[in-house]
Amino acid sequence: MSLSRKRKKELRKLQDRANRLWESQEVLLGQAGEIARDAGRQLGNYNRETVVPAVQDRYQRYAAPYVDRAARTTTKLYNQRIVPAAGALVGSALSVWDAANDTRDRLSKGRGLAQVDMKDFQKRADKHAKKAQRMLLAKAPAPTTRKQGIGAGGVLAIILGITAAAGVLYAAWQTLRADDELWVADDPLRAPEE
Repeated sequence: MSLSRKRKKELRKLQDRANRLWESQEVLLGQAGEIARDAGRQLGNYNRETVVPAVQDRYQRYAAPYVDRAARTTTKLYNQRIVPAAGALVGSALSVWDAANDTRDRLSKGRGLAQVDMKDFQKRADKHAKKAQRMLLAKAPAPTTRKQGIGAGGVLAIILGITAAAGVLYAAWQTLRADDELWVADDPLRAPEE
């Protein structure tokens, strides 16, 4: 079965139109890629210039006072309550140990049991408690100064920026992706055989 000249001419015209459409789609895809790259750059600039400073400002204004207060309270609690209590506990335990050693020494020398001297016991407990407190405070971490680097707010801003950039790129990709029904096949249409 042979095609008429008129049909062959129409098919050639159709092929030319399809080739021009394919070329225009390639140009459009190139331009869409440039726009997506520019949008990513602009989003990065917006994130760096607007989002990060706003998040840091909100963190400094609302969260930082509570974080600083919690750190001061913790340090104060540690230095004024825990260390003295631990020192007193260790001091009492060591003074009891000293009293037990004294009693054992007296019994081994045959002098028998003696009355416990509470003043001496208290003096030893205080001495051991002060020594234990000094040791605990020496091993305690020094109060830290506020760090000037990126904090939790900065990390959150970066994550939000990356998520927003991914959303923009996904929307651009969905808009410009290849739909089988809308795009011309990769192989150009062949001209009909004569």
